Amino acid sequence: MSKKPPQPTAAAALPEIRPGQSIELLKELHILTRDGKLNQDSRRKLKQVYHLAQFIEPLLDGMETLVDHGAGKSYLGFILYDLYIKSRASGTVIGIETRQELVDKSRELARHLDFPRMQFLACTVEDSMTSDALPARVDVVTALHACNTATDDAIRFALTRQARHIVLVPCCQAEVAATMRARKAESLSKTPLAELWRHPIHTRELGSHLTNVLRCLLLESHGYDVTVTELVGWEHSMKNELIIASQRGKPRKNARERAEAILREFNIEELAPRFTY
Repeated sequence: MSKKPPQPTAAAALPEIRPGQSIELLKELHILTRDGKLNQDSRRKLKQVYHLAQFIEPLLDGMETLVDHGAGKSYLGFILYDLYIKSRASGTVIGIETRQELVDKSRELARHLDFPRMQFLACTVEDSMTSDALPARVDVVTALHACNTATDDAIRFALTRQARHIVLVPCCQAEVAATMRARKAESLSKTPLAELWRHPIHTRELGSHLTNVLRCLLLESHGYDVTVTELVGWEHSMKNELIIASQRGKPRKNARERAEAILREFNIEELAPRFTY
């Protein structure tokens, strides 16, 4: 009687899954179904995760601490740990999230997967900046789809902890647009440039763009080299801007002055404490 040929493993049957990657983790993150299959939506999601991880991998050289701010379910932290950190002798991933129930679930998953160098803190940004549970200086700070001012909070944390690298994918930016909208009539009487944000849809889109421009200038004023690119194709997501900042120690001399000029020009000087410290 002939023997049946050996059945391929889940990883071998799915070329998208990388060698050594945890199949159990991908199931827990609902990228793989419980029977180890990958549907079209999950395949697209996995491609996006790999694309982001590609940008982050070069920043992990010599890394001891990566902090994922506004971690949520710690999707990004788990993937980075699984792909790049678990095989190293050192390196810790710390997820910071205000919701205790999500922190508890992430801790349980890390225990289940035997990922001992993953930690999770339930605390606010203010608490994280002074917490003894975090080192005085961290290597990498990430914030994936951090809504509205949460991206700014992650930047403030990164600057306080002197992060070597900062990786941001901003989302749902409303604060600048709301300030522009509140002072629109005054702006229209002062400058024809206010036509750029007279219509609500333009206010929203221009406000989002200005927010990221001001964030880049802030980082450059603190001695970071900044690269801005798209994360994935626009057909997948409109929240698609990826900001990567690396500490170089030499501030751009006119960055703060440029930011202050933009705030004046767009009649939103009240936001200076957020973007020019």
